Parts: sequence; structure tokens; C-alpha cells
Amino acid sequence: MRGSSGYLIITAAVSSLVLFPLCCCQHVSSDETLMKLNVSAADFDSFREKFHRNYEVNSEEFNRRRLYFQNATERHAYLSAFSTAPQSAKYGINRFSDLSQKEFRDLYLRASADRAPLFSGLKTEGLQVKFDWRDQAVVGPVQDQGPCGSCWAFSVVGAIQSVHAKEGSQLEQLSVQQVLDCSYQNEGCNGGYPLKALNWLKQTRVKLVPQSEYPYKAKTGICHVFSQSHGGVAVMNFTAHDFSGQEVAMMGQLVDRGPLAAIVDAVSWQDYMGGIIQHHCSSQRSNHAVLIVGYNTMGDVPYWIVQNSWGTTWGNEGYVYIKIGGNICGIADSVAAVFL
Repeated sequence: MRGSSGYLIITAAVSSLVLFPLCCCQHVSSDETLMKLNVSAADFDSFREKFHRNYEVNSEEFNRRRLYFQNATERHAYLSAFSTAPQSAKYGINRFSDLSQKEFRDLYLRASADRAPLFSGLKTEGLQVKFDWRDQAVVGPVQDQGPCGSCWAFSVVGAIQSVHAKEGSQLEQLSVQQVLDCSYQNEGCNGGYPLKALNWLKQTRVKLVPQSEYPYKAKTGICHVFSQSHGGVAVMNFTAHDFSGQEVAMMGQLVDRGPLAAIVDAVSWQDYMGGIIQHHCSSQRSNHAVLIVGYNTMGDVPYWIVQNSWGTTWGNEGYVYIKIGGNICGIADSVAAVFL
């Protein structure tokens, strides 16, 4: 909503940390249990067909994956019980439903956050109620990192290519693989720090080349070094701040600087299907890097528009919406803006 001076006022909400039990339904009859197992078996068959899972029926892997799938369906019911309001996040079967929670974390949640100083800039006034950098055609398409812990590189490269386009150049996808292979302070597919990657780019003045020249392979490779005369995009500087308690200022930073690289707690995102996340996230353990491209405060629940790197079949066509206020998912803890 707007205050008397015309700028946005966002009311903070307190996020809650939810622990997911393996079983959320107790005291059910044997008939009910049998019916649940039969439904789960049919659902598991449909899941395997949809996502091309070829493990042999009744093999050790099949039985293990079916158990993880059953645990996931029980977890969805628990998560969805907290999301009954309009626009709330929905949780259900997706490409990650046959992974254990540990496997999901080990494969996809491999970003780490350096501590960022609290933002101490000027108060932001006169913000639009809705802003989305996609409307200006400066945001690249949703990518899929695959089974590689490279989210930290995707968020950094996404911010750089967007700011490059924002400043008047044609939008071009830059090489994530170059950052994955060459950012020596990080660990490739085993994880990394977006701020260390940005610092490496700033200090070395390495130019990021187009993705077409250095394509993504979803595995760590040997760094390909280009000559200084080779074309590309170099980072001049970057800022990193903690905007917790100051998400309106963070909105202003997004509008002024371009899409922002951020670190979040994405444990509950394994089951996310769409809608606005308002629960099940904490800022206790940052583990995943994303790109914030916009916000929307027009409805009852204001939210951030966040591009993820898990393909377009996940979430809202590859995006996740996170409630503004209360530092949901720790989205305001470590936020970087790029300067070229």
C-alpha cells in the first residue's frame, strides 16, 4: 500500500521454520493405509513415465525411490496445510520427488553466502507498485543447471548479462561454464560463493564470453583462457548488502541497479509447484543462489519475482514468487548488484 507521501509501505511478516516429518498422517485404519499405498503406487508409475525414470521395477533402487516418493507426497500434504490463503504456494509432485531431502540438498543446494554488511543507504520513495526487468527484455531465459551445484555461477552470470543489456547492449547469454571452470576460489559443481565469483571477476577483469563460445556442460572442466583482445563482458565493480528489515530499500536497489544476485534457503523448494511462498523458509542456512528480476505489490500479498536455474518445468515456469517482508527464505541476507 502507499503512505501519505506516495511511497510504498511494506508490512513485515514473520517467517516460520518448519521441520518436515517423514510421516504426517497417524492413527489411520489398515484399509486407509492400503488405499494410500495403492494410490501412491499409481502416482509413482505416472511419475516414472512423465520424468523418464528407467530404474528396474522391484530393484533396490526402485524400492528406495518409491519410498522417497511416498515421503514426498506426505510432505506435500503437510506443507500445503499451511498454504490455504489465496495466492499461497502450492506443493506437489515434480522432477525432484524421487530424491531424498539429503540428495536434493547435496545435488542442488550448493551455494554459500559470505557475510554482507547491513545496507545503510538512503530511504527509497516513490517506487512503482510493480516492476519487472523482463518487461524491458533484459533478462535471459530460464536455464537448467542439471545435476551440478552451479547455481552460484548462474545467478552471477544472469546478473551480469542483464546489466549489460540494461546499459544498451543486445541481450546475450554469457558463459556460465567459464565461471564454473575458472573461478578458482570456488569449487565448480561442488558449490561456490557468488560474492567470491564476483570478486574474482572484478580483480582479474576476465571477460565473460558468449555461451555459444563456451557452452554449459553441467560438470566442472578445465579453464579455457581467452586472450585480452578477445571480446566479452568484464565486471568493473559490485556491491553486496544485507537488506533484512529493509526490503523496500532492496526494491529500490533492484530498480536502480538491475537484476540482483541473492542467496536463499531453498530446502522447501524441492516440492514447490507455484504461487507465493509465505512459510516454510528461514534465513538460518543459506544454500542456493538465484536472480531477483522484479517485484509486485499490487495484490494482497506483495512478492519478489525470482528466476531459478532448475528449468521451466519447475515452479512458475522456472520462477519462484517469495513474499516481500519478513526476509522469507533469507532472500534479503546477501544481495549483490553488478556494475560494468
